Amino acid sequence: MPATSQDSVTQAEGGAIPGDAGPAFVLHRPMPAPIPVVIAVPHAGRAYPPGLLAAMRQPAQAAQRLEDRLVDLVAQAVARQTGAALLIARAPRAMIDLNRAPDDLDREMILPDPALPDFPPVARGPMAARRAHSGLGLVPRRLAGLGDIWRQRTPAAEIQARITGIHAPYHLALAQVLADLASRWGAALLIDLHSMPPLARREEGELPPTYVLGDRFGAACAGPLMAAAFAHLAACGARAAHNRPYAGGYGLERQARREAGVHAVQVEIDRSAYLDAALAEPGAGLADVVETVTGLVRVLAGEVAALGQAAQRWPRAAE
Repeated sequence: MPATSQDSVTQAEGGAIPGDAGPAFVLHRPMPAPIPVVIAVPHAGRAYPPGLLAAMRQPAQAAQRLEDRLVDLVAQAVARQTGAALLIARAPRAMIDLNRAPDDLDREMILPDPALPDFPPVARGPMAARRAHSGLGLVPRRLAGLGDIWRQRTPAAEIQARITGIHAPYHLALAQVLADLASRWGAALLIDLHSMPPLARREEGELPPTYVLGDRFGAACAGPLMAAAFAHLAACGARAAHNRPYAGGYGLERQARREAGVHAVQVEIDRSAYLDAALAEPGAGLADVVETVTGLVRVLAGEVAALGQAAQRWPRAAE
């Protein structure tokens, strides 16, 4: 993964999008890292090879529905202001969902290949099978209101190439950044940034949340970090929910290692908060969202640094 240095920020490209569409992701890293945080945006990709678009029934509608539309603009602005490392996917979610496990595959949409008798892999459990059959597995198959995304089944070799060339290097790069941050700071935090369609009201008169923070019900992130996050959002006057309806996906499952000081939280932002009325282009609320998320990153960075310092003191105290 070749890197070039500009000022104090290193930019590296990794993976490859089939169809000569360029790198699968771009990683920006201030060196040395000023805070123990990396922001990842796995559903930001908008690099669509012509062959992929030709295989889709309604490419314009399906592509935009699958994207976390322009939430990478929020991530880029926040990273500039905080010094967080930033990993942005270029490969589109329509091609491969980086927030799904490699076995979250709908076998019915795959064209078997006798040369690949062990592909697709057997799903690890019922949850993976349910996600795949819902239409939003590793390779999305259908969308509510649009139906099937693809004109025909996708060859097994093509999907395997996407896993090898996009999914695997993305998660390896993310794991390496987190390991480096944890080594430097004693702890590290992944903020897996997403956007969501506006949620429905739960009760009459109750406005839906603008932010949903997921920590896999405590498995991915220490409680004090989550408490600090919700306290910040409350101080900003932002409506926030915890784990419902989004508790965190494969990014948190794969990367969080609390026992090693690596924490992870999934942050979902209502698209109407930063996009226009059509949910297509940046809107008037973008600056406010950037300010709120910038403050969130700064608060969490301080908490993570404190956790790391405490962890580094304990071994010395026990000697």
